[in-house]
Amino acid sequence: MQEIIIDEEFRDLLPQLGAETYGLLEENLIQNGCRDALVLWNGTLIDGHNRYEICKKHDIPFTTIDKEFASRENALIWIISTQVARRSLSPMQLSNYRGLHYIMDKKIVTNSSGKNQFSKFDEVEPLFEGQPTRLSTATRLARQYKVSRATIERDAKLAEAIEAIGKTSPEARRKILASEVSLRKKYLQELSGKPREDITGAASKIENGIFEKEQSEKPAPAPLDAVIIKLTHDLYSELQKFTKDDDTTELKIALRSCIDILEDLHKRLE
Repeated sequence: MQEIIIDEEFRDLLPQLGAETYGLLEENLIQNGCRDALVLWNGTLIDGHNRYEICKKHDIPFTTIDKEFASRENALIWIISTQVARRSLSPMQLSNYRGLHYIMDKKIVTNSSGKNQFSKFDEVEPLFEGQPTRLSTATRLARQYKVSRATIERDAKLAEAIEAIGKTSPEARRKILASEVSLRKKYLQELSGKPREDITGAASKIENGIFEKEQSEKPAPAPLDAVIIKLTHDLYSELQKFTKDDDTTELKIALRSCIDILEDLHKRLE
């Protein structure tokens, strides 16, 4: 049987199958054989890790196809794009993939100056008429994934934190991506900029099941719906005082500013 190189970084990009799903895949391969080719890059497996493991275990024949990529980062992006297109992902998994895609894309060097092909600016106007407008990495990926530019940048911070946690504790990383621990995305985004000891501490608490216990011991906040309803009611009561004026232009301007702030907050929470 053909020996294939297993790259841990490539393998760890894939969501781990649960025992039941893995068992169904194993049963299918035993009964029907491996009908889909495994995908290789320079002899290294980039797609089909579970199938390869099962085929080796049961001596099931398989075929391979080769892909060509300009760099390791391009290969990683291909794996990410394939997983996003193929799987039903949790919000945490999807954010992590988008963030990793951004990080890998920023590493790709495409010119002699050693700079990435995409400008740091949101959009770069063409120098000559007829040339295409170049987009920043965040803007381009935002359009690809149909989210905001800010979401892509926040996802990059989240992915950095998950990768840093994974270097300390692969089990903690697995728990995060398998949704076995309740973590807010904002917590991970903020953690990406923290000192190494903070990341190590968080990884240890997640791995040992202490993190959620500590969170549950904190005073519970007031129910969100009740807080928003009270604030809205109080605001409405105050603004009612100004509706008796003949000219409500100033009130409308103030309301528009308030609506803009709320809309911006809503976008940030994507």
